[in-house]
Amino acid sequence: MRKPELLVPASSLEVLKVAVVFGADAVYIGGEAFGLRAKAKNFTLEDMKEGIAFAHERGVKVYVTANILAHNEDLSGVEEYFRQLKDIRPDGLIIADPAVFMAAKEICPEIERHISTQANNTNYGTYRFWYDLGAKRVVSARELSLEEIREIRSRIPDDMEIETFVHGAMCISYSGRCLLSSYFTGRDANQGACTHPCRWKYYVMEEKRPGEYLPVYENERGTYIFNSKDLCMIEHIPDLVEAGIDSFKIEGRMKTALYVATVARTYRKAIDDYLKDPDVYEKNMDWYRSQIGSCTYRQFTTGFFYGKPDENTQIYDSNTYIKEYTFLGIAEDTDPAGRCHIYQKNKFSVGEEIEVMKPDGRNIRTKVRGIYDEEGNAMESAPHPQQSLWVDLGILTERFDILRREEAAPQL
Repeated sequence: MRKPELLVPASSLEVLKVAVVFGADAVYIGGEAFGLRAKAKNFTLEDMKEGIAFAHERGVKVYVTANILAHNEDLSGVEEYFRQLKDIRPDGLIIADPAVFMAAKEICPEIERHISTQANNTNYGTYRFWYDLGAKRVVSARELSLEEIREIRSRIPDDMEIETFVHGAMCISYSGRCLLSSYFTGRDANQGACTHPCRWKYYVMEEKRPGEYLPVYENERGTYIFNSKDLCMIEHIPDLVEAGIDSFKIEGRMKTALYVATVARTYRKAIDDYLKDPDVYEKNMDWYRSQIGSCTYRQFTTGFFYGKPDENTQIYDSNTYIKEYTFLGIAEDTDPAGRCHIYQKNKFSVGEEIEVMKPDGRNIRTKVRGIYDEEGNAMESAPHPQQSLWVDLGILTERFDILRREEAAPQL
């Protein structure tokens, strides 16, 4: 049995550290160029150095995305970028373009090369092709079933790795090759600038009746005909392991630290429980469900793993996330009085009940007993984002504990 790697996204240095502390075996990040998340915060070279050092000190790997489909004018910049990464020494490069792949192989051959899902990896012949060129790992297309992945595993070298998305947003277009963003806004999804038009509201207009907008679904607000539910395989860890997948990949390189911590901690425990004792995994299923349900999400689906998706994998009446918790901040430090220091993410007030979310799986409910600014002045609330605060919670916190507030269920 292969012990799967838990691969978690990070949008910033802060989120990378949270991912590492909350259970990731590896983290994938993007630099300021040549990745497919132009709107993400992304990493400067200095942030990469610090993040890689932090991860390596804790036995965690870091992979860097360089998965754009390059044009002629990109290639010299890609080569210079790889020369810089050669000195920083990430554990792997995630690449889609053959020219970019060959540049990495020539300039920094000591860094593993992983083939991005953008390369449309749907068969064992493709895996073998990349292996023969020197790739260590291939990220399977989201359109593959578990049966197809099992066959790929049986037909590729044993030391070649399969990485597969197991949780997060699903793209409605084939492995991310969507033209809507480019068509509507001039922003190319394959250059990292997707505006996510799959989440917009649509009507249908018949060719001979211009100006008459017909609802696709019986709803006066229109419908979200391209809007997929989110992938979630927390209940199917045994099938993923049995299929021979080496790396369980979480989608979300633009997500918050709260989201990353919640997903990483939940999948970490589920994987470890299953490998220790399948009965323990089954017994703890309600806990996994409750924790993964506390993330922001758009309802859940198993994607293509058990066959082609049908109408039940789409959401027709909304493009909004379900949000059960609000992210308040990350414990940075404590003072002699037991107060924790945070940079506040959302407003909260003295007297509110909140939760302290710990990497070991505990969620400790407590009340906010006091809020103080940097000068020690008492405050009734924390209304300004990124404000530096000291918070008295009546309990001791540790660095990287996450503060969150449960939100009331929406009225239906």
